[in-house]
Amino acid sequence: MATRDIKPADPTIDPLTGEFRVLSPGWSFKSVTEKISDIVLTPKTSLGWFAVFGVGGSVAVFLLVAVTWLFLKGVGIWAITQPVAWGFAIINFVWWIGIGHAGTLISAILLLFKQGWRNSINRFAEAMTIFAVVCAGMFPLIHVGRPWLAYWLFPYPNTMNVWPQFRSPLLWDVFAVSTYATISIVFWYVGMIPDFGTLRDRSKSKFAAYIYGLASLGWRGSVRHWMRYETASLLLAGLATPLVLSVHTVISFDFAVAILPGWHTTIFPPYFVAGAIYSGFAMVLTLAIPLRKAYGLEGLVTTRHIDNMGKVMLGTGLIVAYGYGMEVFMAWYSASHWEYFMMWNRMFGPMGWSYWVLIFCNIAFPLTTLWVRKLRTNIAFMFLISIIVNTGMWFERFVIVVTSLYRDFLPSSWGTYRATKWDYMTYVGTLGLFTALFLLFVRLLPMIPMNEIKMMLPSAKITPKTEPAVGAGD
Repeated sequence: MATRDIKPADPTIDPLTGEFRVLSPGWSFKSVTEKISDIVLTPKTSLGWFAVFGVGGSVAVFLLVAVTWLFLKGVGIWAITQPVAWGFAIINFVWWIGIGHAGTLISAILLLFKQGWRNSINRFAEAMTIFAVVCAGMFPLIHVGRPWLAYWLFPYPNTMNVWPQFRSPLLWDVFAVSTYATISIVFWYVGMIPDFGTLRDRSKSKFAAYIYGLASLGWRGSVRHWMRYETASLLLAGLATPLVLSVHTVISFDFAVAILPGWHTTIFPPYFVAGAIYSGFAMVLTLAIPLRKAYGLEGLVTTRHIDNMGKVMLGTGLIVAYGYGMEVFMAWYSASHWEYFMMWNRMFGPMGWSYWVLIFCNIAFPLTTLWVRKLRTNIAFMFLISIIVNTGMWFERFVIVVTSLYRDFLPSSWGTYRATKWDYMTYVGTLGLFTALFLLFVRLLPMIPMNEIKMMLPSAKITPKTEPAVGAGD
């Protein structure tokens, strides 16, 4: 009797569900601890890390030069003359804040909904949030022209009787972004306390052990410590969840409260929030895919994570597409000459090319391909689409700001917009700063929460006792 060849089971597929595993088989408590902690505690830093950090740091110098020249000469070096009073500063501010939304969503909302797949990506998504807010927070400060007087934006008792305008959404931004940054930093730090205790105990350097010991706040892993840790995590998640909706909603008010065609619309708050999550998850993919390859983390950040993030991008992308459609529909349905002209000019005016770039990058290409599971689980394709979506979301902010301002109510005040080299240097410099900060985080702090991953092992039943070691990464 002839025997047929039996293909071995794919270790990345769960035979019970047919879905990709959240963790590859073969991991144990020891191998998880060694894999993650060794990235931080190894005394030698790879040449690749130094190369990428050098590039990021060199690009960040552009920001230093541009901001220094800005302080010496004033905001006139930017292309913010009439009629486009808002230029790259507000475009980049909204873009960076949007990127920071995915970290809070992954950390807080998915924690409350008990989505275990978040554990492998929540730590560096939170770091991404903080560094994105750092880059975003600079733009309002330097955009006011006199950043050393930025504290006037806060309503503190003073003898000069200089008070901010409480009805201005620009003031609301100050409170929303500062609160968001504070909660994100605290949430990020609290989540690392157990891992700091592990690094303290495993470190061979006395200085490193001392630093991690201070950061661990005396963590011993006792039942009382775990109980307080879990309680604090849930409380912070509950506080951070409304911020995901409120921060970008408040930022959308910067536009929606203005009586200007293209801005004065009630679709902006949900449309901005969905766009923020859309671009935020795209940036998580942009960071996660190279990291898992460079540090051999394919067994922890698996195809399941890439697939799930693709699904979230598909859902939020559909909301963004609905927002674009409503803008076009309301421009027609309002029977307003100004709204109709704004949309026609946005599509077919001198800068109409930017509108079609965002339609291709945000709608046409992603929403016709992310339905296909084979493409969602193709690592190279998902990295490409993350770059495309981030590019499209930047152009979305460009279109909202520029194409709504450069053709005003009065044809006599019409103009155009051409960014200066200082605009480009400031923006590119923030990309370098973000890269340098993120690489420092990867080198000095655990990028994946060890204890949360180890909590998943018994329930996932993928320890070496039940299945052969595949991709454990020891």
